[in-house]
Amino acid sequence: MTLPYEMIVGLRYLRAKRRQRTISLNTFISIAGITLGVAALIGTLGIMTGFKEDLQSKILGTTAHIIVQERGTNDMKDYDDLVKHIEAVPNVLAASPFIFKQVLISSKSSVQGVILRGIQSEKEAQVTDLSANMKFGDLAGLHDPTRIQAGINHSLSGQPPSPPANQPGIILGKELSMRLGVFLGDSINVVSPVGPIKSFTMTPKIRPFTVVGIFESGMFEYDSSLSYISLDEAQKFFGLGDTVTGIQVKVNDVFLAQEIGQRLEAALGMNFMARDWMQLNRNLFSALKLEKTMMFLLLVLITLVASFNIVGTLTMIVNEKQREIAILKAMGATPTSIMQIFMLNGLVIGLVGTGIGVPLGYSFLWLIENYWSLDASVYFISRIPVHILSSDVLLVATSAILISFAATFYPSWQAAKLDPVSALRYE
Repeated sequence: MTLPYEMIVGLRYLRAKRRQRTISLNTFISIAGITLGVAALIGTLGIMTGFKEDLQSKILGTTAHIIVQERGTNDMKDYDDLVKHIEAVPNVLAASPFIFKQVLISSKSSVQGVILRGIQSEKEAQVTDLSANMKFGDLAGLHDPTRIQAGINHSLSGQPPSPPANQPGIILGKELSMRLGVFLGDSINVVSPVGPIKSFTMTPKIRPFTVVGIFESGMFEYDSSLSYISLDEAQKFFGLGDTVTGIQVKVNDVFLAQEIGQRLEAALGMNFMARDWMQLNRNLFSALKLEKTMMFLLLVLITLVASFNIVGTLTMIVNEKQREIAILKAMGATPTSIMQIFMLNGLVIGLVGTGIGVPLGYSFLWLIENYWSLDASVYFISRIPVHILSSDVLLVATSAILISFAATFYPSWQAAKLDPVSALRYE
């Protein structure tokens, strides 16, 4: 098959004048610029996507996919029937009631303001990853603090723990337990600012709890501010009777949570509202999305800079090849054919640079993921999370090729309008 003469001439112009070199130095620099731009874009987007999905998995491991609450009140009644009604909705895997309150926790060495959640341990394991995140102890200890074994090493006194009688259990985040200076078997006081009214004043309510578990979610905000007790104990401590704050729901597809939440509202009635995890963390994920978009736009500038090399390279070729262009025109080549010759040059540079840059970006991410380690005590992760989306790669490759192609218009137009008489006048 014979190639069009425009393609043959265009590929020839990319070569060096000396036969010892396959391509010219200017062509090599142009290709290298596109290659580095594409590799940098793929590497950056892969890391940012990895961090976003790692953060998303940690958030969804600690909080539910959907939170159902009653409008205008934090005291939901008949929650057992509501749980059964919610679990009957399609795409819902499990539901569990919870109580959400802010309290103070005091130990012998420190006081911290935290969020206290009352949970049903058997249901909580079906809705969140709290059970899997337990580093010490287990959820069953909430109902039976005596399960703590005396052989566990004690972090403070070195003495084996001996849980006091009649004290309910509490689970703390790892960072929170370190701040309070407590470990399994230690006794702490939970202080609620809302207590009984005596002598026309409201007195805080204080109750001792035994630490029966420590969890680590990987999210500093959760590990330093969350604590759990059993739902029954939370109802007694806060005087809520047979009510809860809301119901947390797990679904089979986290990206359909908003649609499933709308179904829940329709099934439960207008007195209830369902908020999905994206609504509850809207500010965080909006910021991550904006950051990724801005990083993409900023790194596209690398490819734009490389496109100036293409403009410079083609402009030099046009100036060097004026005699050849004039001869082609004298032989009958049209301005469109001349433009195609030089536009092909830019397209080839874009395709070759992108073809090398994509695997180079993948290789960079592979090296980062496998050989770059972090101090887990500082960053809470030992490896940089990486995830490359095919849509990101397609967007980067398409952008690089289009920018390279667009850079050819001016030099090609200059070559097409060249007057053959002026070019050959002194030949």
